Parts: sequence; structure tokens; C-alpha cells
Amino acid sequence: MSFLTLDLNLLRVFDAVMTEQNLTRAAGHLAMTQPAVSNAIKRLRESLGDDLLIRTAYGVKPTPRAEQLWPAVRSALSGLEAAVTPETFDVSKTHATFRMAMADATAAFWLPSLMRAIETEAPGVNVRMVPLTTREPRPMLLRGDVDLAVGFFPGVAAQLSSDTSSPIRHERLYSGRYVCVMRKDHPLAKEELTLDRYCAANHLLVSFSGRAHGLSDEALAQLGRERRILLTVNQFFTAGRVVANSDLITVLPKHLIASTGNADALVWRELPYDLPPVNIDMLWHERDARSPAHIWLRKHFQEMDLTTSDAHKA
Repeated sequence: MSFLTLDLNLLRVFDAVMTEQNLTRAAGHLAMTQPAVSNAIKRLRESLGDDLLIRTAYGVKPTPRAEQLWPAVRSALSGLEAAVTPETFDVSKTHATFRMAMADATAAFWLPSLMRAIETEAPGVNVRMVPLTTREPRPMLLRGDVDLAVGFFPGVAAQLSSDTSSPIRHERLYSGRYVCVMRKDHPLAKEELTLDRYCAANHLLVSFSGRAHGLSDEALAQLGRERRILLTVNQFFTAGRVVANSDLITVLPKHLIASTGNADALVWRELPYDLPPVNIDMLWHERDARSPAHIWLRKHFQEMDLTTSDAHKA
């Protein structure tokens, strides 16, 4: 195969399919029919002598050759796009709607600052919050259900760092720590929180899935201990309200205590065991990577001053 005879339009189709991991969504992005996309990929396969993409029940899976090829194709197309796209972008004249997925307390922590920025800089921008009921937001991004996901997604960032073929991009925004939270006049608030006292208490667990097992239970199991989870809830606000009005204790990211709306009635204590840090990541899809409006949105999260955020100060 000679590069001089290669139809470069096929590389644009290849890039769209690799980005979407789905022929139908790629066709929609390119304003082409699915048969036309399939035919283009067939021609590229014949030119390169490799299957490139293998059909699966959920879309298509790239071959090693496709994974090797895509970064170079993506870089070349990005350079061309930057060369022909106007450099000026006026966010004040932009009309866009962003769909974002966050847990309730995470949204309370980050959104006040974003709303002020939209009101003062981008009056044509709207935000639609989508319920986050999982620690695995990649399917939502792949399907196009959301434009941005922000939260604690254990293991996802590590997987993405080593998976060059994934169209999901990510960036670390913040690292916090877990603490034990209880009402101010809880009996445990007046004495040292030992491991025995911790395990003897009744616990509340914030679980998006409803599964009564979390990171704390895994840490306790390694110590040969366990706790009684009396209640599981799927919202941090609910957790704060219940703990503030009962003898249940819970484990929360320290920076989200204020976001429960019950900070004045709560106190926190260091956990009597070790937990990994709470890493807050921002995830988005490659299809939005070069959108000026989406870049403006991500930049706001990247540059947000956490020391002056409303939720952090409360």
C-alpha cells in the first residue's frame, strides 16, 4: 500500500469510529449512513491489510494495529482542525447545553462557582445534571448521555492511563481524605475513636449501587474486623441528615461534609484504620476534546480555587 494512493477521507472515518467505538454513532457524527461508514472501514482494511476493528455485542473493538495507528491519525487530524478552525472564541456569545453527572454532594461542592461563571461570562450556557448512580461513568460518556462526569471513580483513571485506545479522557482535579462523621453530641465524639469502638457502633454507608459493602469494609476485613451497616443510602445529603439526628456514624470525604447541609450539627474524627485518598477526577469523551465551549467548561473546573469555594468554606 502506498500512502500516495490512500484515500485520506478514510482516516477521518477511522478516527470517528475509534472515538465512538460504535459504527452507528460514528455515522451520526459524520452525517453519513452506517453502510457508508462500514464500506469506508472495509476499504481502509484492504489498504492497510488489517481488520482494524472487530465487531462485538457492544460496538467495535480495535485490533493492536488500530490502537497503534490511532494516536498518529488523531494527532494529524487535530493539527489540521486547528489550522482551519477560527482561533477566536467568544464564550459570551456561545449557546450550549452541558449534561453533567455528579453525586449530590460533589455537585454542591463544584456547581456554585460554575453557576457564577455562567451568569457573568456565558449567559447562553445551560447545565443539565444527570443522576450518577455508579462509580463507572464511562458507558454514560460513550453513549453520549453526558458530556462530563466528575467524581470519585476508583480504578478508572489507572485503567485509562494505560489504555491508549480508549476515547475517554480524564484529569485529576482534587485529592482528599476520608474521615468518620457523627453528630456533635454522639458518645464517640467525647472519647478516642478506637478500632473497637468504631466496629461496635452502628454505621450508615453511602452506596450508589445499594450494595452494603464499601472501601471501609475491605480495609476492616484485612484487619480481621467487620462493622454493622444498619443503613445504606445513595445521597450524601441524606447521609448527613440521618447521622446528624441519630447515633449512626458514617465515613465521608472530609471536603464534602459541608455539602451535606448539616455541617453545623456534625463533627469528624480520624479513622482508626487507613483508607486510600479520595481522588476526584473529571472524565470526558474524545468527541468533545476540541470543542471550544467544552474546553471552557473543563478549564473552569481545572482552575477553580477550592480554598474559596462556598462548599469548602461552609
